[in-house]
Amino acid sequence: MITGFALFGYLLGSVSTSIITCKIMGLPDPRTVGSHNPGATNVLRAGGKKAAAITLIGDMLKGLTPVLIAVLSDMQNEVIAAAGVAAFLGHIFPLYYGFKGGKGVATILGVLLGINWLLGLGTIAIWLFIAFTIRYSSLSALVAASGSPVLTWFITQSPVITGSVCFMAILLIWKHKSNIQNLLSGKEDKIGSKKS
Repeated sequence: MITGFALFGYLLGSVSTSIITCKIMGLPDPRTVGSHNPGATNVLRAGGKKAAAITLIGDMLKGLTPVLIAVLSDMQNEVIAAAGVAAFLGHIFPLYYGFKGGKGVATILGVLLGINWLLGLGTIAIWLFIAFTIRYSSLSALVAASGSPVLTWFITQSPVITGSVCFMAILLIWKHKSNIQNLLSGKEDKIGSKKS
């Protein structure tokens, strides 16, 4: 059972919403413009708000769907955790795109929503607060990711679920290593800016 949910999560996570959205809308491949990251923030720079919103929702649904199915099927926490981690890994290391994917921000938010809606909304609230006050998407992601394991433990009290969220948060932070360097050097682009 756990293998089936993990496989489903990974294969679904491997679908790139940004690449598909940009292709359908006649926009440049997000891997070839801006930061070259196939995520909502780069799509916003390259294709505008509509394409970015579609990408954001699609990437969240990739994380939400397998986890929510596991939760509604009354699966054990191990299965729920496996489904979420697999979807997250699929987004970052997609089977269909040479294992080169995005940074996983929207997908982990979807996973958290699937685990518990309060957990998901709490993490999204942290992300939005930082995003709208400081206007750095990467910093918003880093702060929200750092706080997500604490929120997970507080809400679920599950070592397995909390451990899986901690693993995803660490990997997400690692994927943002270039952004961290840019933030420290003052070179990080703010939300809405055009990356040259």
